[in-house]
Amino acid sequence: MFKLSTLRLHHMSAALLVAGLLSACTMAPTYERPQAPIDGSYPADAKGQAAYDAATLGWRQFFPDQRLQALIAAALENNRDLRTAALNIEEARAQYNISRADLLPSLNATGSATRTRYSASQSPTGAPVTFRSYSAGLAVPAYELDFFGRVRSLKDVALASYLSTEEAQQSAQISLVAQVAQAYLGERSYAEQLKLAQQTLESRQTNLTLAKKQFEVGASSELDLRLVETLVQSARTSVATLVRQRAQADNALTLLVGKKINDLPPAQELSLQNIVTDIPAGLPSDLLTRRPDIRAAEQKLISANANIGAARAAFFPSITLTGSYGSASSSLNNLFGSGSGAWSFGPSLSLPIFNYGRNSANLDLATVRKNQAVVTYEKTIQTAFSEVADALVARGAFDEQIAAQEDYLKAQQARFKLTELRYKNGISSALDELDAQRDLFSAQQALIQARQLRLNNAIDLYKALGGGLNENSLVLTADKK
Repeated sequence: MFKLSTLRLHHMSAALLVAGLLSACTMAPTYERPQAPIDGSYPADAKGQAAYDAATLGWRQFFPDQRLQALIAAALENNRDLRTAALNIEEARAQYNISRADLLPSLNATGSATRTRYSASQSPTGAPVTFRSYSAGLAVPAYELDFFGRVRSLKDVALASYLSTEEAQQSAQISLVAQVAQAYLGERSYAEQLKLAQQTLESRQTNLTLAKKQFEVGASSELDLRLVETLVQSARTSVATLVRQRAQADNALTLLVGKKINDLPPAQELSLQNIVTDIPAGLPSDLLTRRPDIRAAEQKLISANANIGAARAAFFPSITLTGSYGSASSSLNNLFGSGSGAWSFGPSLSLPIFNYGRNSANLDLATVRKNQAVVTYEKTIQTAFSEVADALVARGAFDEQIAAQEDYLKAQQARFKLTELRYKNGISSALDELDAQRDLFSAQQALIQARQLRLNNAIDLYKALGGGLNENSLVLTADKK
């Protein structure tokens, strides 16, 4: 009896294995990547002299400022949005493992003990009697034979969703690195402008003291005094405004980093930030593999495509198998004795006949969602292309703007010296000197802002090309090996 039951168990296991192999097909459409809806080249010069491309250039090499490096490292460890993205990966991985487990039958250990009391009227002997039964063994609960690929398609959906979540986390890291860097540069820009405004205020207050003395002795008019006072109050306004803006920029940086970081390396001026500004952009087609947001959009498209297979399979019969093997006895002592073997094997079939068009609607819904995913994928590519193109166009323009702004500042400095000299000699009016001071201060501030914009542009290009995933550079070009 034991040998016969063992043989039957082997037959049942073999049947389940064959059924699993037969269910390896899927009714999902063959996936084909949509053609990228972009031009084959960028509208601006995409060449660069950097030894690395953005995807392999580590952020420590891209940002040489050690203070900024410390802030980025802290942000990657403490930023709450990045932590949320990492937890989303864990959630998607768990969901995929659940879906993958549905492809194989489960095996459970079972055991039961039952005691039933019958009254005298129910008992065949006319007297009250108690029946006992015991059983133990192994059981395979309802296992769906995936002949039409429904379960496999759902597994593919979960896998693509998991991969998409991983790509989304990488995209979040790239964005975080860029946001921290730009927030840091913003704070540095306000700090430099504040220092300039404070120096300007001190100088103008000194001039105001001198103007008051000249007015008191009748060497100047009240109009000259009031003009100097307007310069002082204007500088005070600039200082107050920049104090607020710098504090807010520092708060924004702290939020990105996740906590306040003390004992940071000394900060560098914007003019000393040796950020890599000449990254080669390559071809637009490179974005498909460089940008994790594009890869994430494609995984969502693959998931939607696989979901069509699950919707199609719902039109076909669903076959499930249940089985068990073990021992059964009315006595606990004889549960595993000779002749106590027991087994069961039962397939069941469910065929959809009439469900008010639910399956057809589900298939239509899956098809529409795939079409939406195609549009989203194409839009993501177009957005990436536009971001790179904008950064490339601005790259050359910012170089020219900074050069022009530096020349403009030199001209304003020379103008102020000449106007100041003419005013002291009584040739120019106080109003001329006032205009020269205002224009000089504005030129100095504009140069600081232009330098910040140029650095932000380099960061935008680095981010748009998929840079920021690696801490250190991975591959040297052939001429640097």
